[in-house]
Amino acid sequence: MKIVCVTLLGLSFAATGSTFTAAQEIPTMPKVLEITREVIKPGKSGAIHDKSESNFVNAMARAKWPTHYIAMNSLSGRSRALYITGYPSFEAWEKDDAAIDKNATLSSELDKDSLTDGELLDEIGQLVLYYDEDTSYRPNPDLSTARFMEISVYKIKPGHGKGWNDLAKMVIDAHKKAGTSAHWATYEVAYGGADEYVVFSADKSMSEIDTGYAEDKQFQDALGEEGMKRFHELIESTIDSADSELFQINPRQSYVPDEWIKADPEFWKPKPAMAPAAKPAATAKPAAKPAQ
Repeated sequence: MKIVCVTLLGLSFAATGSTFTAAQEIPTMPKVLEITREVIKPGKSGAIHDKSESNFVNAMARAKWPTHYIAMNSLSGRSRALYITGYPSFEAWEKDDAAIDKNATLSSELDKDSLTDGELLDEIGQLVLYYDEDTSYRPNPDLSTARFMEISVYKIKPGHGKGWNDLAKMVIDAHKKAGTSAHWATYEVAYGGADEYVVFSADKSMSEIDTGYAEDKQFQDALGEEGMKRFHELIESTIDSADSELFQINPRQSYVPDEWIKADPEFWKPKPAMAPAAKPAATAKPAAKPAQ
């Protein structure tokens, strides 16, 4: 997905592909997202981090834990991983945490795995988001077929919440008029930041990103000259900063429902990477005969 016009902030408000959903078996967008962000040490990502994170996945699977989560790794910016869990409410999140605390076996395993995983990290942090239905557009609560995630973060100038809502309405109306493939889900930062919104757009393949850029002209034509002028004015007066990053969903680090695995086991339950075959030992050459 591209947020805000390309000519302004290097982004655009075109969102392609299916949208973000909670990593839970619920048919609606989750109200609350709990996100853990890990910054990986140089040389410790890839298979090394996959192996460490699989310990958490296996522990949850052995416990048959009902709450699931999605993992994704950065394809832009710093080397980092995101782990996103969705809940229908803050109360549901509290109950889930309390249930884990009461499960001595699972709690012990997760604590042990955290110590091991910590050796691979430069830093770790948490972020809590709350769903903003009014500024979302055609969100689809199904991430089972998604392979990439575009995440854009907007910091709003203090006191300009109305401007943000006006901007979102303008963008949504233009996409409706243009008939683009745009989809996105917007979340407000509840804890871990201030006056910030996070916009998620998931793609089945990177070709959908190409489509989003190609549809930008349709979006601008739908706004028209006067609309584009107003659009630019709202961006300048409302948005303090914006950043967009691309992530790839990592099935080896995700704990997803059994239905997802059964539907696409090749992706969600990949076989462990095979170690390269050992080379046969070189045959020793016979000693050279002494000169006669």
